[in-house]
Amino acid sequence: MNTRKFLAGLVAVAVVAGTSAFVGPKKSATATYKVDTQKSVLNWNGKKVTGEHYGTVELQGGTMTVENGKLTGGQFMFDMNSIKSVDLTDAGYNAKFIGHMKSDDFFSTAKHPTSMFTITKVTPKGGNAVEITGNMTIKGITNAVTFPATVKTNGDMIEAAGKAVLDRTKYDIRYGSKSFFENIGDKAIYDDFTVEMKLVAKK
Repeated sequence: MNTRKFLAGLVAVAVVAGTSAFVGPKKSATATYKVDTQKSVLNWNGKKVTGEHYGTVELQGGTMTVENGKLTGGQFMFDMNSIKSVDLTDAGYNAKFIGHMKSDDFFSTAKHPTSMFTITKVTPKGGNAVEITGNMTIKGITNAVTFPATVKTNGDMIEAAGKAVLDRTKYDIRYGSKSFFENIGDKAIYDDFTVEMKLVAKK
């Protein structure tokens, strides 16, 4: 009788062990969130010797990849024909300025109507703080960029916000740059400009 109980126990252990062997690693929960273009925006700021200009560019679309509740990737397309200046109050000068920004001296929007940012890496920095690394494509030219950001999740929504400094000459935007034109004096426009992105997405 004791022998039968012992054998039965061995069989039970073997069944449990065999079952455990076929249980694979726990799968991560990955989800794709769609960008809300009405709540998302890109703010830009460019400076020159005599002042600065700033404005917005609208998002055309995009997605964020979230794994186990954490942002891991994303791709965002910006409509360069939507570029606006909010600091110029004179309608005529504003229109002239935006026309110049869309020309081949700057963003060549007729040839390159969209720009794109792709997240390749997100490094946690504690709390809501992260460091985002990705590829920025402007005028068909892609360069890597890394910048600090914050990421917040709220139910089925996720929001990422951060500011990056870009060197416009790396995207073949050389107009008014002292790096290429030495004797332009106070007409010089600084190479670095900032883009501040607020990206809101939901399932």
